[in-house]
Amino acid sequence: MLLDRFLKYVSFDTQSDENSETFPSTEKQKVLLSYLKEEMESLGMTEVTMDEYGYVMGTIPATKGKENAPVIGFIAHVDTAPDMSGKDVKPRIVEEYDGGDLVLNGQLTMKVSDFPELSFFKGHTLIHTDGTTLLGADDKAGVAEIMTAAEYLMTHPEVEHGKIRIGFTPDEEIGRGVDYFNVEKFGADFAYTMDGGFEGELEYENFNAAGAKIHIQGRNVHPGVAKGKMLNAIDIACELNQLLPATERPQFTEGYEGFFHCVGFKGTVEEADLQYIIRDHDMELFEKKKQFMVACVEHLNHKYSAGIVSLQIKDQYFNMRKMVEPHPQVIDKAKEAMRMVGVEPIVKPIRGGTDGARLSFMGLPCPNLFTGGMNFHGKFEYCSLTTMQKAQQVILNLATLWAK
Repeated sequence: MLLDRFLKYVSFDTQSDENSETFPSTEKQKVLLSYLKEEMESLGMTEVTMDEYGYVMGTIPATKGKENAPVIGFIAHVDTAPDMSGKDVKPRIVEEYDGGDLVLNGQLTMKVSDFPELSFFKGHTLIHTDGTTLLGADDKAGVAEIMTAAEYLMTHPEVEHGKIRIGFTPDEEIGRGVDYFNVEKFGADFAYTMDGGFEGELEYENFNAAGAKIHIQGRNVHPGVAKGKMLNAIDIACELNQLLPATERPQFTEGYEGFFHCVGFKGTVEEADLQYIIRDHDMELFEKKKQFMVACVEHLNHKYSAGIVSLQIKDQYFNMRKMVEPHPQVIDKAKEAMRMVGVEPIVKPIRGGTDGARLSFMGLPCPNLFTGGMNFHGKFEYCSLTTMQKAQQVILNLATLWAK
């Protein structure tokens, strides 16, 4: 059932759109969300709802005698990243993976030399793309694991557990996943997002995050008479990018190291626009990065002409660590649940963010657990069904552990 569910879910095109002003950003996300609502109802879950924003919630009722156990939640997002199409996904299944290179299509091969993590999955059943779309394991692997675990609990009343809340969200990939999420209505004491990657990942630290939009108003005159007159917006944009530390870009950083990342550029001589994301785990360093970008813009305005470069910086989310650490049992039980299935926890900071980061600041401590998906957001995305099965069992283990 886990594989069937996953393949069904990835058949839905649920790509979100960062340029949209609606919520959810694309109506097509609601198609899968509606399907999940109907599936939850068919399993006999209670308190199943889908609100105007697309949030789907449901309850696995507590077993007899466990009504007073803490209420825990499991959350996953249905949207796929804007980075690459998630339409007409054609998953390919490799049983007993031999540890070698994977041919995606006639022109594209996923090489172990480029993706050394592949060697870990030797002997696993892998699911990968045909090289023309992303796979959608981020986060439909998490959705499938939660729903398959929910079905097991609904059909095995002998497994003791407290009340469990399930939640599915849209628009996580564009940083809006919990903009309208009603924590009080969800009603959980603690929750876990199933949105991690490598087997054993347990994450309760993430980046502090901001987005920056920069507009440069140049001055275009005929190049034959441009001396002393032209302000080439493209040149100024390139100069701005060079002012930012070259070593503080994603491709040169790891672990707790933050970065400036240019994610968009369009321009002519007359005007240009850049988009950046700014990330750091340390709040002080995060603030310094934002201040440095402000200083760069002020420098260019002073050098060329006041006001030609404008900057907007908007905070997106913050490091959940300080909201989760006061509740060590949330982490301890996750570690125990993993070890029960022979998985050694890998506690590491997220070099990104999850819905759980914002939910933790909204009063719902919510660390992130592995799903088995890898190489998210692109054509080299793949997922281990073997690891997905372990993630599903971790959910079941957490259900019983919290009831003790």
